Amino acid sequence: MNLASQSGETGCSQLLFANFNQDNTSLAVGTKSGYKFFSLSSVDKLEQIYECMCVCVWPPADPEDVCIVERLFSSSLVAIVSLKAPRKLKVCHFKKGTEICNYSYSNTILAVRLNRQRLIVCLEESLYIHNIRDMKVLHTIRETPPNPSGLCALSINSDNCYLAYPGSATIGEVQVFDTVNLRAANMIPAHDSPLAAVVFDASGTKLATASEKGTVIRVFSIPEGQKLFEFRRGVKRCVSICSLAFSIEGLYLSASSNTETVHIFKLETQKEKPAEEPTTWGGYFGKVLMASTTYLPSQVTEMFTQGRAFATVRLPFSGHKNICALAMIQKIPRLLVAAADGYLYLYNLDPQEGGECSLMKQHRLDGSAEPPNEILEQGSHDRPLTAQAYNTAGMKGYCEEAGVVGGAGLEDDLSDLRLDDENEEQPPLILETD
Repeated sequence: MNLASQSGETGCSQLLFANFNQDNTSLAVGTKSGYKFFSLSSVDKLEQIYECMCVCVWPPADPEDVCIVERLFSSSLVAIVSLKAPRKLKVCHFKKGTEICNYSYSNTILAVRLNRQRLIVCLEESLYIHNIRDMKVLHTIRETPPNPSGLCALSINSDNCYLAYPGSATIGEVQVFDTVNLRAANMIPAHDSPLAAVVFDASGTKLATASEKGTVIRVFSIPEGQKLFEFRRGVKRCVSICSLAFSIEGLYLSASSNTETVHIFKLETQKEKPAEEPTTWGGYFGKVLMASTTYLPSQVTEMFTQGRAFATVRLPFSGHKNICALAMIQKIPRLLVAAADGYLYLYNLDPQEGGECSLMKQHRLDGSAEPPNEILEQGSHDRPLTAQAYNTAGMKGYCEEAGVVGGAGLEDDLSDLRLDDENEEQPPLILETD
């Protein structure tokens, strides 16, 4: 959720960015004075893991406004973009306060996506694919259709390492790209209207899409592109879809919008039941109605066959940009919504009955204890890390698998990360792309 373009319209004047990490175990928040990480292991408190008031500068300078901050799972690797330098990506080891490398691009960075193999940088009309081990640019997808919102999705699965992005600015085509073999995998004609949201499930074998119309959510198999599910979010009005999110096991899919309702769909194939003779007037009417779908226009027939929401959430606001996630917290499935009003909302999801989800807690995204008694007092043993500035005098690299730094200097650390020939020349620390 990037709010840099509408920071003056949000309910929280300091908030510029919020996003969940790949497995929904932590929350990253970018503000006008730096960035923070919060643990999502508890409902009752939003525990701050780390706070940085300045981005990768030495000597210390004024705090920078962070408009993108992406963390790789629960590691120490973080990718950062600031409003002060919107064309520059900084890759840092946040716990040690060291910068690994930085890259500059020809245009504003709109989105960054990470998994254990690749780092994707999305510009309005191009995508850069980096090897996350040494940050080399492996491939550039140029002259993509205009994508001013930076819409793209990267599978978190290393075996099915696919990238999805809009294939058209006028209709809802999805381009699927294999980032391991560096070739196009498929083009999926998902919607008639331009895309508004795309997301992979955790296995990288399903892709959910929504269009700017916002009434229908579709799920496709990857890489085949076969339509598996189709859900109707509503029929009364068109909305702006803010986010789509799968649960980790892939059974549920949530869709949030600029309205007060979040829909949660269940991805299960309906088992065919033996036909039963209706016993009520309503049953007879329903049977006649379904029989008549053979003769109705295809658009009307689709409405009868599309799945409806398994569960819903009523947010205490509408009109605010937001991002949602489905996570297992304290062994209970929860829906999490981080919103531009400056709050994180946590709801319980009943996995058997569904229905309307109940609000359990809400926390301020700046970490302050409001409403009263919302965040529990932290003991001295779990005091969050705080950094005022990065010291890049002795920069060290990042070991992705362990999330720690090794070696005495950046050159040694980068060689530790390499997967290719050790005798090759090391990549530059700063790359000016054309």
